[in-house]
Amino acid sequence: MVEKRTKNKGVALVFVAMAMGMVGLTFASVPLYNLFCRVTGYGGTTQQADTGSDRVLDRDVEVRFDGSVNASMPWKFRPEQKSVHLKVGEQAIAFYKAVNTGPERVTGTATFNVTPQKAGQYFVKIDCFCFTEQTLEPGQDADMPVTFYVDPYIDEDPDMDDVKTITLSYTFFRKEDPDSVSEVEDDERGQSDETQVN
Repeated sequence: MVEKRTKNKGVALVFVAMAMGMVGLTFASVPLYNLFCRVTGYGGTTQQADTGSDRVLDRDVEVRFDGSVNASMPWKFRPEQKSVHLKVGEQAIAFYKAVNTGPERVTGTATFNVTPQKAGQYFVKIDCFCFTEQTLEPGQDADMPVTFYVDPYIDEDPDMDDVKTITLSYTFFRKEDPDSVSEVEDDERGQSDETQVN
């Protein structure tokens, strides 16, 4: 009987370990997928660079811009220009504008992608607001720039011959503001202390 209980405990421990492992993989899968997309350009994910291209080709491309916010985000967010025309390899800058229309400070992070998806590996961002969290006070607005170019290697890919237009899209999501959380915790702690004093 003792032997059977020991086996049952062992089986239970294995299942608990497997469940914890699956939860761990679930949390790890998002950053691993993001890393994979950044490296390969899969799913319309763009590339990153520290400097501009060393060559500009006589090939025109139109880059269009799109902006949206998640339903939980009390911001207005839109591109300042609908599109830009540039040469492949030519560096350009575009601006988005965000306005916090809510009653409290909000921190957000932007996700992005490129369509057509196959162009993602050739769309290179040098500087972008999406690399960092953005915080806006109630009523505050901000211009958010993105500096980019289309990689000249696009010209060597026969699958990209039909690409004349690329769309860069951003969606802002609300991120929990640690300062707000700590302020709430401080308030709750203060109220708790007052309750204990009374």
